[in-house]
Amino acid sequence: MKRILIAGIGNVLLRDDGFGPCVVRMLAARYRFGSDVEVADLGTPGLDLIDYLIGRDSVILIDSVKSGQRPGTILSYRMAEILRGQVAPRMGPHAPALTETLLMMELLGSAPADILLVGVVGESYELGCSLSEPVRMSVDSALDAIVCELARLGVRCALKQSCMEPENWWTKPLPVQ
Repeated sequence: MKRILIAGIGNVLLRDDGFGPCVVRMLAARYRFGSDVEVADLGTPGLDLIDYLIGRDSVILIDSVKSGQRPGTILSYRMAEILRGQVAPRMGPHAPALTETLLMMELLGSAPADILLVGVVGESYELGCSLSEPVRMSVDSALDAIVCELARLGVRCALKQSCMEPENWWTKPLPVQ
């Protein structure tokens, strides 16, 4: 049985940096997976990212990326592209961790066989808990990319009979006292 991790990376308090956590919560709300798939919000891991990836056959990461493309554009990167530095993660607390973690895992011979980074070009990384409009509009495209990757890996997922939008704690207004 394959061991697959689908992980959102990002800081939900910095607007579009929260794309990864938002997407994995939406994925978990809409789809059912077998016991071989784990869906997780990793927040902003540093070099401890290796702890989440070790022992996995395949990993799908969702994060915001820097690019000259227009905000909301979905970009996909395989491990070789990430290691060659073709991905410009948004500079933040977890930015260098992905490349360094993968290089370390490669050196140790423990890297997952398949790694895909599904990135969105962000528009705003200012303090705030809501995604910008172009990034929010790209969530479904990211979900489609993840489902397509799972199909490529031979992993089945099913739409839930009734799915509700996830309740993201960071988007709720604080009660007024």
